[in-house]
Amino acid sequence: MNLSSKLQEPIFKTVGKVADKLGLETYVVGGYVRDLLLKRESKDIDFVCVGSGVQLAEEVHRALGGKLPFNVFKNFGTASIKQSDWELEFVGARKESYQRSSRKPVVENGTLQDDQNRRDFTINAMAICLNESRYGELVDPFDGQNDLKEKLIKTPLAPETTFSDDPLRMMRAIRFASQLKFDIDADTFEGILQMNERIGIVSKERIIVELNKIILSEEPSYGFKLLFHSGLLKEIFPEMVALQGVQTIEDKSHKDNFYHTLQVLDNISQNTDNLWLRWAAILHDIAKPATKRFNKKVGWTFHGHEDKGARMVPGIFRRMKLPMGEPMRYVQKLVRLHLRPIPLVKEEITDSAVRRLLYEAGDDIEDLMTLCRADITSKNNLKVKRFLSNFDKVEQKMREVEEKDKIRNFQPVITGEIIMRTFGLQPGRVVGELKEALKEAVLEGEIQNEFDEAYRFLLKLGEEKGLVVVNDKN
Repeated sequence: MNLSSKLQEPIFKTVGKVADKLGLETYVVGGYVRDLLLKRESKDIDFVCVGSGVQLAEEVHRALGGKLPFNVFKNFGTASIKQSDWELEFVGARKESYQRSSRKPVVENGTLQDDQNRRDFTINAMAICLNESRYGELVDPFDGQNDLKEKLIKTPLAPETTFSDDPLRMMRAIRFASQLKFDIDADTFEGILQMNERIGIVSKERIIVELNKIILSEEPSYGFKLLFHSGLLKEIFPEMVALQGVQTIEDKSHKDNFYHTLQVLDNISQNTDNLWLRWAAILHDIAKPATKRFNKKVGWTFHGHEDKGARMVPGIFRRMKLPMGEPMRYVQKLVRLHLRPIPLVKEEITDSAVRRLLYEAGDDIEDLMTLCRADITSKNNLKVKRFLSNFDKVEQKMREVEEKDKIRNFQPVITGEIIMRTFGLQPGRVVGELKEALKEAVLEGEIQNEFDEAYRFLLKLGEEKGLVVVNDKN
C-alpha cells in the first residue's frame, strides 16, 4: 500500500529530502501512522532512520530555518523539534532489551525490522518510507492494518518477549484498548495475566502516566475492568481492588463498591474531562472496606468512610507519584465532602447548613455537586430522577444563600491582628477562640461579615471573657 496521498504535511517532504541528501533510509513510524489510518488527529510525529537520528534531526532543523526549539538527548540517541503545534521526534533504528531486574534498556543500533520488532503492538509497528524512491510505501510486517480493522491490540512478537522487554507495555495495552475501544488479543491478554507481577520493576512515574490516560478515556471503566481482570490493578492500586466483592449476613448484602465506583467514574466522565475530579470519583468510597460494619437492625454500614477516605488520599497520592500540592488537596476535599449535600435535600434545612457547605467547598462547590450527581447509580430510574430533582433544589437553595450572604470563600473582616490590637493580646489560644467564634457567628447568620457589626460582636465576646479593650480605634 502507498500512502503518499495521505502525507499532506510539508514536513514529510522536508524530512525525506534531508534523508536522501544524507543517504539515510528514513520512515515515519508508530502512533502517527496508526492515527493516520484511523483518521484520528495526531500532533506527535516519530521519525526513524537507519543510522543517526540526531544527525538527521540536526539537518532537518537547519532545513527548517534553524530557529525552532531543538533538543538533543545524547544518552538516548534521540532529538526533538517543536514546529508550531507539532512535536517531531527523531531516533535511529535500534534493538532494545531489558535485564530481568532493571528498568533501563540495553540499546544497540539496528535495522528497520529490528526497530519494528521492538515496538509494543502491531498497530504501532507500521512505518511509511519518506525516501523519494519509496515515498509513501507502507511497511507493515505484522499486519497491523488488519488488527486496526479488527479493533485488536496484539503484540508483534510473543507476548512474553514484548512484555519482558518493557513491562509497562502491559499497561499500555490496556490504555490503548480503553482509548480506542479495542479488544486485547487472547494470547496477549494471557501474557499480561502470566507476567503482571513484573510491572513492579517499572517506575511509579511511568505507571501513573498510563493510568491517568486510562482515567481520561471516554469510558474509563472499560480500562479498569481490564486492569482488574488482568491482575495489574492489584499490583498498582490494591486499595481499589479491596472495594470488590459482596458480603452477605442474615440475607443482608451490601453493593459491590468496586463496580459502583466504576459506574460513578463513567457517570462523571460524561460531564467533565477534569482528571482530578475523575480521581475524586475513583477515591470517594475508597475507605468503605476499612469502615464496613454489620448491624443486625440496619444491616451494613460504612460510617465515617468519607473522613477516613480523605485521610487515605495523601498516602495514595504519595505512593502513586501523583502531585502532592493543590490537586491532592482538591481530591481530598471532595472525598471528605461528598456526602454533605445529601442531608440538604430535606425541606426544613437551615440556611446555616447551606452556608457551612458553601464555606467549606468554596470554589469547588459545582464540582462537588457534579460528583454527588454521578454518585447516584441506582437501577431504579424513578429513584434516580427523584435524587437528581432533590439536588436541583439544593443547588437553587445554594444560589439563594450565596446571593444573599456572599459566603463562598469568605474571609472574616476581623483578623487576628485586629483582635490582638484591640485587647492587647499575644498570639495564642484566646485569639484562636475569638476568631472561631466570629466565623461561627457569620455562618450561623447571627451577624453579617461587615466590619462595624462584627467589631461590636467582638467587643461583646471580649467582655464575656473578661478581656479589657486597650485600643478601640480599629
